[in-house]
Amino acid sequence: MKKDVLPLEEVSINGLFNSSERSVFEVPIYQRNYAWEKEEITALIRDVYDSFVKGLSVYYIGTLVSYNRGDRLYEVIDGQQRLTTIRLILGVLDVPIRNKLTYRARKKSDDTLSSIPKFDRDDLDLGITNGYKFAKSAVDDYVSESERGRFTAYFLDKVHIIHYRVPKDIDLNHYFEIMNSRGEQLEKHEIIKARLLSKLESMGDRTTFNAIWESCSNMGVYIQQTLSSPMTVFGSTLCEFLPDSFGGIQLSGIGIHESKRTIEELLSSDYEENPTESPEQKERPDSFQPIIDFSNFLLTVLKLTRITDPDFSPQDFLLDDKELINEFDKVETDANFVRRFGFHLLKAKFLLDNYLVHHSNEDDTLDNNPWKLEKRQKDSDKKKGYLKNVFDDNEKQRRAVHLLSMFEVSFTARQRKNYLFYCLQYLFTHDLSDSDGYLVFLEDLADKYFTDVYLIPSNLNAINTPLPGSFDAAMLKGGELDLQSRVRADAETFAEVYGDGATKSKGVPLYIFNYIDFKLWEKYSMELRGEASKEGSARRKAFFQDLGCSDFGLKVFDQFYFSRTRRSLEHYYPQALANGENGRPNEDQINCLGNYAMIGSEINSSGSDWSPKSKLDHYWDASGKIKQVSVSSLKFMIMMQMCKDNEPLRDNGQEWIYEDIQTHQLNIMKVLFEF
Repeated sequence: MKKDVLPLEEVSINGLFNSSERSVFEVPIYQRNYAWEKEEITALIRDVYDSFVKGLSVYYIGTLVSYNRGDRLYEVIDGQQRLTTIRLILGVLDVPIRNKLTYRARKKSDDTLSSIPKFDRDDLDLGITNGYKFAKSAVDDYVSESERGRFTAYFLDKVHIIHYRVPKDIDLNHYFEIMNSRGEQLEKHEIIKARLLSKLESMGDRTTFNAIWESCSNMGVYIQQTLSSPMTVFGSTLCEFLPDSFGGIQLSGIGIHESKRTIEELLSSDYEENPTESPEQKERPDSFQPIIDFSNFLLTVLKLTRITDPDFSPQDFLLDDKELINEFDKVETDANFVRRFGFHLLKAKFLLDNYLVHHSNEDDTLDNNPWKLEKRQKDSDKKKGYLKNVFDDNEKQRRAVHLLSMFEVSFTARQRKNYLFYCLQYLFTHDLSDSDGYLVFLEDLADKYFTDVYLIPSNLNAINTPLPGSFDAAMLKGGELDLQSRVRADAETFAEVYGDGATKSKGVPLYIFNYIDFKLWEKYSMELRGEASKEGSARRKAFFQDLGCSDFGLKVFDQFYFSRTRRSLEHYYPQALANGENGRPNEDQINCLGNYAMIGSEINSSGSDWSPKSKLDHYWDASGKIKQVSVSSLKFMIMMQMCKDNEPLRDNGQEWIYEDIQTHQLNIMKVLFEF
């Protein structure tokens, strides 16, 4: 086998189970029983259906590794759970098959598979029969009768699996040693790595690319602590980025083991680095919770690499790891592209680690902001590195942390991190020492999201969630960032999109709530400094008057941060009581921004039907029974204080009514649009 030919075959489901020559896939006795449950089976079918609806030319369902026993008998050594699930789906779709899936020495399992779909045997494998029921239920839920034929054809021809056939001349015991050390099947990003490495002819280029890839794949540690000889790349202070191209990346201490066989190159790493560690690697790593996984990060880097290509359409690019292989398939991956991608991968990881927020390895607590924006560096006269805030000014540091964590909390789904791409695109082309310019960029990006995406009805679906491509359409012009707003942004526009209680709102996205909280914190930060922050000062009184409530202290503003726990929509006046009788608001009136807040789901589930007064008594509890970080949205604190202010002035049950909802929404509009 040639060195540059990968032992992989991309095959459709139809090609797998209905090949021209009959084959048998045999699950050996050492493999566990079929164990996929409803959640896993449903997720697979849902993903395929989503690809079918989008009309994707290929959907990659995963990998299969088999050992060629001869006579077209393939022993399944990795991927049997997925393979069995595919067989069950084919049964649900009434697709006849030529190639047989069997379980060696497990008559019950073998008989159960053979009896699909009637299962007319006495002794059945419940794991397989339940899996069939789950698959049938999912297909019935997602695929309409009118779509059934087209979906079946798509599943057979457009759903592909990566099949690695372990050659006969490979020592199977040696393969198992490798697989046991890995503990998992071949992943899509490893397939991409193998493909890219095969395009590089120079041994030096392949060695450098492999070192970059392996270092960058450790997403929870600073790149300065994972890359061999980091000072050759990041300078003596470890906080510069010296190379201007792939050829300028000089790494030392990397050895090459040319005696590795192909199976090892593919499943372990193509070339292994010299075990000699740099001083930085010997230090205790500064680990953190990464905001993106490696596969989705690769897609972000791919988009950065392709953004200047004349035929590239960013709006059609999918930041979704399910599309990783598909997106790379769209590129002419020659050696020049691979070198360019490797350079961008290393630079993007450096920028991600040092100029984007990440979450510390701590739980969210009221008195500790877990979001960190720190760059790793070292002094020339010291051996060990340390972490330092990106901004020297504490207020600017807090502002940047709030902005970046606002984006991150709003877009936790790793395939929706458009903001991360825009930040990296900005950092790629601007002076990293200009921290003030970076802060202005973040402010402009947040405002542009609000005005040019979330206030444009054509960008939103039926529940006011942004449509695919709407962010790139607003933020990019000819592949370049364009953050100048071109739309009218005022309270009237907001009400047209999200309502004001006159009619039921279609929905208010999480980003809107987080943007409001940022604007409330910003108002506090700008207006209450020094003497103005003292209790009883005229500026402080005016501040709370603008918010529409009495003074509830500044501690909540000082301690505020964007917690990942606050993702559940709260109707402060509950839906269960909104009947419009005896002064109560009706359903339209409670479904608007003035009555909405975001709190922790564990809090919302327990008190969603409580009256506003009952919620106030529970949520304002300082005893520690309630996790305050789950309710300490600034907007919600204002709503509760308004309710508290009304207690002595109104009859029981009238502490929060439609008049208060209207007043609160108007005050929020004044903060957003400064009128």
